[in-house]
Amino acid sequence: MKKLIILIFLFISSIWALDSLNCREIGSFPFGSTYTVAIDPYRKIAFVGSGGGVFILNISNPTNPTKISDKIRTRGLVYDVFYKENKIYIAANEVGLEIWDVTNPFLPIKISSYKTPGYACGVGISGNYAYVADGNAGLRIIDISNPQNPYEVGYYDTPGWAFSVALSENYAYVADRDGGLRIIDITNPRTPYERGFYLLPDIANDVVVSGNYAYVADGNAGLRIIDVTNPQNPYEIGFCDTPGEGLRIFLSRNYVYVADGWAGLRIIDISEPQNPRKVGHYLTPGSCWDVIISGNGNYAYVAALDFGFRIINVNNPQNPYEVGYYSTPDIAYNLKLSNNYVYIADGVAGLRIVDVSNPYEPYEIGYYDTPGWAFGVALSGNYAYVADGDGGLRIIDISNPRNPYEIIYYNTPGPAWDIEISGNYLFIADFNSGLRIIDISNPRNPYEIGYYDTPGWACDVEISGNYAYIADFYSGLRIIDISNPQNPYEVGYYDTPDLAYGLAVSENYAYIADGSGGLRIIDISNPQNPYQISHYLLPGFAYDVTLFGDYAYVADGNAGLRIIDVTNPQNPYEIGYYDTPGSARNIAVANDYIYVADEWTGLRIIEFYRVEIKEKGIPSFISHSLKLDEKVDLFDITGKKIIQLKSGINNLSFLPKGLYFIKYQNKNIKKIFIH
Repeated sequence: MKKLIILIFLFISSIWALDSLNCREIGSFPFGSTYTVAIDPYRKIAFVGSGGGVFILNISNPTNPTKISDKIRTRGLVYDVFYKENKIYIAANEVGLEIWDVTNPFLPIKISSYKTPGYACGVGISGNYAYVADGNAGLRIIDISNPQNPYEVGYYDTPGWAFSVALSENYAYVADRDGGLRIIDITNPRTPYERGFYLLPDIANDVVVSGNYAYVADGNAGLRIIDVTNPQNPYEIGFCDTPGEGLRIFLSRNYVYVADGWAGLRIIDISEPQNPRKVGHYLTPGSCWDVIISGNGNYAYVAALDFGFRIINVNNPQNPYEVGYYSTPDIAYNLKLSNNYVYIADGVAGLRIVDVSNPYEPYEIGYYDTPGWAFGVALSGNYAYVADGDGGLRIIDISNPRNPYEIIYYNTPGPAWDIEISGNYLFIADFNSGLRIIDISNPRNPYEIGYYDTPGWACDVEISGNYAYIADFYSGLRIIDISNPQNPYEVGYYDTPDLAYGLAVSENYAYIADGSGGLRIIDISNPQNPYQISHYLLPGFAYDVTLFGDYAYVADGNAGLRIIDVTNPQNPYEIGYYDTPGSARNIAVANDYIYVADEWTGLRIIEFYRVEIKEKGIPSFISHSLKLDEKVDLFDITGKKIIQLKSGINNLSFLPKGLYFIKYQNKNIKKIFIH
């Protein structure tokens, strides 16, 4: 019994980081910036970590990598992927370690997960153990002899931030950021201890070991080569300073390949470790974050952050060149919902279109890669209007969502940030160029008819009646009379205490997402004299706010989704939240579903229960059967509906042990733990 209680405690503790109140994630399209890549050289498959998911790609033709599957979706940011024997091991940041079976790459299956105490940034596998570089929690050693039931057997808390780990014989070499290179004796995985360390001139991001040498990607100090013949007394024997920031490295034959951030891919000859020398480089279109080399040494597979997955021919290391790429999504800034589709303004990746007809299994059906940086999107008829940063206004025909295409564009003077449509006019928050008013009565011939240059940076715009309400960053709320669109002028303003980033307007009130100033509620019944009637401070950074019914839904940055009851605008209070894995930037609401643009972890779909139930707390414990007085829905830990249980006695022996949620017909939620 004591053992059971300990296991239950460990399990419950492992989900605390995914904190929520009255909310549950039910689905996601979590793909975003590309941080890592692993390959199966025999099947010619690449596993590309993209935001909160992993794309499985066919790379048999390097000039044309194609998608096999996008079914691997985590609840964290994918920092590292390790492939071994038809399984991938994912370091998923605050979610910890996930293990997936990829025997059938078209239908990957999640085997298990283990919530580490820190932030899983790197993972290595040796024998029956996974070694996780766990950020502020150091090195964690997980027994994976039974992949369905991983558990921690030992750990060593390094002094810095454990970012990567390499394994060689009885040692784990940890790239510990400010803590340099730490050498941990893992002869007995249950009692690891430090044998030696070497402090480096900058930040140790990655390490590989070959023979008597450890090769370290040391940030702005480039490649450092450490002699580890005697692990108790490591010392540097050579270095090669790269121009960028050494993030990850890969060793192949006599070359080290450095993912050098903005400086792209750098190739260094290490045939003489005391005198490494640069021999070639390729400037990737995005920041180069990770690299792995094919078995024959001819190709470098690169994770290029905003610019996806790139394949570089390195057969001649002195003259590398790109042969193919796969465009992944980028950073989800803004979204709009129409019918069963979510249209996402996705940074460098342009406009992405996701089918959410089944919110538990959303999938991308089309995209259009705009030339700029997509910050905002608005919909009208068969067109999506994209605020594309320096790319201005782009008008995309979405009559066929599977094949969107641009029909025209209009260059605004500033970086186009947000868009609102009213009648035949399109209102653009054009950042340092204020409010621009575009006539779109003929979408194929847009033209500007008026503008008003606000004193700050126009980040968001809402239209109500004859007024445009601008979230003007450091200049707060600006109210512009647009009764004559050719001659807009300011009638009033309210200077919020922090940075007005987003807003929503309803009747006599403007709701301002004011950065660290939280939610500000402004009375605008007299537009010439707006004044604050209340506010609600939030734990994160309020980027945007959406109104639906009696609630204000706030995109609160790293604190995720916050739901504020504004039935009485003079007394707002929080009734729900969901701490998303990324940074919540924008929100759309439809009935009980909340669609969150979560920056680098893409689209998250949250169900709002409207009941006072937290994920934290102790559930009811049951064994194999459950008696019910009515039909209920049963959800798993990820929020996916498993089955509808009948009234009477239900046999649950077919379910794996763990935490589940029951949703009654009155929408009340009860937690159960099957043991």
